[in-house]
Amino acid sequence: MTKKNQKYFEGIGRRKESVARVRIVENQKGDYIINEKKANDFFSLKALQGTIMAPLEAVSLIDKLGISVKVKGGGLRGQAEAIRLGLSRALVKYDQELQKALRDLEYLKRDSRKKERKKPGLKKARRAAQWRKR
Repeated sequence: MTKKNQKYFEGIGRRKESVARVRIVENQKGDYIINEKKANDFFSLKALQGTIMAPLEAVSLIDKLGISVKVKGGGLRGQAEAIRLGLSRALVKYDQELQKALRDLEYLKRDSRKKERKKPGLKKARRAAQWRKR
């Protein structure tokens, strides 16, 4: 984890019900910690690992920086996409010139879709009970 006297760059990412606080540290090369676990242990699926590492691969900093993440809420996909947004925002604070590359890949775009609320008289948000003739 990050020590109190180290300089870091922080970004917040949100997706559905997930919120991720991402910190980038220059001195920790290749350390990727998510909720006190290694990134590969936290996200066992390769697709989700690729999702969170995509901003670092896009700007060719994958082996030069360490990241520390606190993420909560939602499911694994939402958490991975929240981490991607938070990491992208932290990279822009780290180096302003990375913004164009990350923006072109739409890693800085907040996906604001959320679950629709359930309406009274329906089974789900839009799903009505099946009509029966008899």
